[in-house]
Amino acid sequence: MDVASRALVEPLPDGIPDTFPARAAHFNVALATLYARASGRPSREAKAVDQQYLYPYEEKAVSDFLTQCGILGQPVRVKYIPAIAFSVTRHRPEADRPLKPPHYSWAKRFEKRRMELVIRKNKPQDWNRYNIYDKVVH
Repeated sequence: MDVASRALVEPLPDGIPDTFPARAAHFNVALATLYARASGRPSREAKAVDQQYLYPYEEKAVSDFLTQCGILGQPVRVKYIPAIAFSVTRHRPEADRPLKPPHYSWAKRFEKRRMELVIRKNKPQDWNRYNIYDKVVH
């Protein structure tokens, strides 16, 4: 519960009138924010949680899958991550299921949000290893 919602619920001390400006001043909340919570508008944090494509447990499952693929030596390309996320949502009821996969930029933001998915740069192959130079030059 954010500060503005708490300011609406908690009682005021004796001597302070029960008005929105008095509540805003007492709880140190912007008056416009207090009016917004009273009219039912959610906070930015609550709105952001509602707008996420995957539920937290689904996000963890996708993250674990991508990490496991990377450990096994078959890293998943970024362009396939939205399709994987879309397939994870198939277990939901039809009313709660998204109609389309997430936008292609969603994968980059997903990577930033999940620290364990920071992509390692592949080092160039050493030319002295396995006598590869003779195989490449004909």
